[in-house]
Amino acid sequence: MSTLTTDYLDLILDLIERLPAGASLRLQNVGWDEYEHLLTQMRTHHRVSYDCGRLMIMSPLPEHEEYKETILRLISALSEELGINLESRGQTTFKSKQLKKGVEPDTCFYVQNAARIIGQRTITLGVDPPPDVAVEIDTTNESRGKFHIYAALGVAEIWRYDGERIYFYQLEGAQYVEIQNSVAFNILTPADLAQFVEQSKTVGQTAALAAFRQMLRSRKP
Repeated sequence: MSTLTTDYLDLILDLIERLPAGASLRLQNVGWDEYEHLLTQMRTHHRVSYDCGRLMIMSPLPEHEEYKETILRLISALSEELGINLESRGQTTFKSKQLKKGVEPDTCFYVQNAARIIGQRTITLGVDPPPDVAVEIDTTNESRGKFHIYAALGVAEIWRYDGERIYFYQLEGAQYVEIQNSVAFNILTPADLAQFVEQSKTVGQTAALAAFRQMLRSRKP
């Protein structure tokens, strides 16, 4: 440990465990070793981002988990209907010691690079590719402050859901620009995905998923 004492790290862990759902904790001057230590000690439902000593921990609400699971189920159905390989990796921690950056999406997918990570139990950036799509649910916290971390790690596409609308972003150079069709799934628009996420709130995930499949089949030539 380079900057924080073991006692102080234990105090931080205690604060993290007491975080109410929807709350976040921000810390400054956290060394890389401390960041990695905290990752090994925290419960998995927290979302953690790290940027050159700045650490943010977020405890998601149940609705936060509901929406990301709905999106995952819809995209799994889409990949099946289109015959596209998909490998999901949930909230895997993607980090680079060299860049001093780390992030955990709410969920993420490999599409273009799916074949490269099949069977990979650990993902090492620089050797393995970053996810092709990262998903952020912004019902309690704004994720755009983390976009520069995703950009530095080379994540090609981000989907952001604010509780009503979905936005797609593509990495161009060192910044993300909003796009109207997914790069990973060019048939898919933000409005398409948002329609069925919203529908799931009233009819449930299973019915929304069935309606989504029906829509996809109706578009096939």
